[in-house]
Amino acid sequence: MKNLNPLYALTCVLALAGALSGCATDKSSDVKVTDGKITTELQSRLDKIADLGPPHSIVVQTHNNIVYLNGAVDTGLEKRMAESIAMQITGVTQVANGIAVSHN
Repeated sequence: MKNLNPLYALTCVLALAGALSGCATDKSSDVKVTDGKITTELQSRLDKIADLGPPHSIVVQTHNNIVYLNGAVDTGLEKRMAESIAMQITGVTQVANGIAVSHN
């Protein structure tokens, strides 16, 4: 049998390792994140961002891992920022953004 080229052998090993790592299961995804935990974490994050107004200017509710945002902000950028932050929370599957943009 011929000796394998070391570079070829390394490539095969790395490809196999990458393929097998995709078969591993992530047990952390088995843990269901509750609606209450999502709401608490997101409300806390939003309340810390001064550009979004005083705390609780945006009200967060979660039902079946869908986040509902309500309240008012000054710009469309702030509205999109709140939605973006909501999508970063673990367990959130969708965001219903009902935030109004006030035109001062």
